[in-house]
Amino acid sequence: MVEYEASNIKVLEGLEGVRKRPAMYIGGTDKQGLHHLVWEIVDNSVDEALAGYCKKITVKLHQDGSCSVEDDGRGIPVNMHPSYGVPAVQVALTKLHAGGKFDKDSYKVSGGLHGVGLSCVNALSVKTLVTIKRAGKVYEQEYSRGNPVNELKVVGKCSESETGTTIRFYPDDLIFSTLIFDYKVLETRFRETCFLNAGLRIELEDERINKKQEFYAAGGVQEFVQWLNRSKEPIHKKVFYFKKEVEGTEMEVGIQYNDTYQENIFGFVNTINTIEGGTHVSGLKTALTRVINDYAKKKGLLKGSEVFSGDDVREGICCVVSVKIGDPQFEGQTKGKLGNSEVKGHVDSATTLALGEFFEENPTIAKAIVGKALESAKARLAAKKAKDLVRRKNEFSVGGLPGKLADCSSKKAEESELYLVEGESAGGSAKSARNRDTQAILGLKGKILNVEKSSPSRALSSEEITNMITAIGTGVGEHFDISKLRYHKIIIMTDADVDGEHIKTLLLTFFFRFMPQLIEHGHVFAAMPPLYRIRKKKDHYVHSEEELKELTKGIDNPNVTRFKGLGEMSPDQLWETTMNPKTRKVQRICIEDAVEADQVFSMLMGDDVQGRKQFIAENAHEAELDI
Repeated sequence: MVEYEASNIKVLEGLEGVRKRPAMYIGGTDKQGLHHLVWEIVDNSVDEALAGYCKKITVKLHQDGSCSVEDDGRGIPVNMHPSYGVPAVQVALTKLHAGGKFDKDSYKVSGGLHGVGLSCVNALSVKTLVTIKRAGKVYEQEYSRGNPVNELKVVGKCSESETGTTIRFYPDDLIFSTLIFDYKVLETRFRETCFLNAGLRIELEDERINKKQEFYAAGGVQEFVQWLNRSKEPIHKKVFYFKKEVEGTEMEVGIQYNDTYQENIFGFVNTINTIEGGTHVSGLKTALTRVINDYAKKKGLLKGSEVFSGDDVREGICCVVSVKIGDPQFEGQTKGKLGNSEVKGHVDSATTLALGEFFEENPTIAKAIVGKALESAKARLAAKKAKDLVRRKNEFSVGGLPGKLADCSSKKAEESELYLVEGESAGGSAKSARNRDTQAILGLKGKILNVEKSSPSRALSSEEITNMITAIGTGVGEHFDISKLRYHKIIIMTDADVDGEHIKTLLLTFFFRFMPQLIEHGHVFAAMPPLYRIRKKKDHYVHSEEELKELTKGIDNPNVTRFKGLGEMSPDQLWETTMNPKTRKVQRICIEDAVEADQVFSMLMGDDVQGRKQFIAENAHEAELDI
């Protein structure tokens, strides 16, 4: 067993500034930041699993609002640290960038690489309790807002073979805007973690709702790909899979194509979901395009100078590419994109070799995948013709922009906003209400095409969709260029009724499938028009049933108007309630988890009727009925 003692805990710098600028360390103080605390602690336990010392992690959400994470790893060292003269566990909890992961003898690879895990959680919690089992003894220590309340002490005995660490923390209400942990968010993350670490068990228990779940995947990445495709129809049953290590880079890749038109490639580095991709995903894409083109030419399925594009070979793909490396370099503190240049070459060469062999050994599967790419190539050419036709139609509109666009006068994208508005009357009100300098209006005719159930060529032949693409300016697919974005805020503004919600969902499906980068970079918003107007001494606008009850409490026969359509408001009302940047409410659309988002869009907007029924049954109690 590798030695893991006080001398293995290395310190880079102190704990200053975490409470003052928490967003620098955990990304924010909202719901996302709150859950980041859990990830930091669980990542430490996963590091123990990656090192081969931890088999089970138990996460509990307690009635008192705290969260505890327990593992059966080696236990944080408790002996005196050679440089600091206090127990090593106290160094790990009070010094930023302190931990065994900076000592290469302790961990080969590590998920919580930045080393701010325990100290950050401790600094941002009103109370933290650490319990450690090592060498037949149970140790305990309490902290408050980063400082020890008492000294580390022995509080009991355990068997010599029983080891592990339990961290229980109470998030600080002076720091976070919400203290309520979301079971669904934790469930999604832990399921992914177990898929990426075959054999690891994570138990999630929520004492608040009396719910317990255990995650375990013996099949690892292969099982992950099959799970991702569960609401789709695969075009081949056997999952392409390989696992290989090259110069310290451990790679796992699983691929299974389905009959949809979407591309879903999920990248992970040391079990962390890299939503923005990176060099591991780039290497996979390069190899995929090369191997499928080479195979198609070799078998005479491509003629002359014909060649598949990257989009062609990735249509309908469901892929997981997971790498584990000792020194990952991430772009951004939130670890959204891998930057290590050498990983691209490793993944490219390993995938090229393994996929080439797989095609030779499984010609039926290879033919099905190439056939899918051929269909995509034909659709791409049809889509190009459709786009050319749209361009010709727009030749007489100003600057090649859609005729239905009431553009703003500003040419500065950072101050410009594009409102996507349903209906003629609402569009007319919005055009009258807007600030013409910075707010553009694009009116839409009712419900746009459901892109989840349509081929790209059909989607790009839709006038409403091509109008949006042209107005936004970035292009789609391989030609997407965010530097050409014409408006930094794209605001979906629909009626506050069932039809309005459906149109909003169709628009979000379009953005998620065709321009996910806009959502990832925080450019897509949903307007929040009021549901009611209450007339007292002056007009009050409210956005929820709860707010209505509060404002009308004790008032007999209150003068209440229910707004169902934006067109029911005068331009002045629409400006005051929904479009004035100083008084309006807008909701930024986020992709907290790309895997979960893909599943929800596929199930809600695709052909999985049974999954949709189950989702409605499970979530019906949260629906706002429009009667």
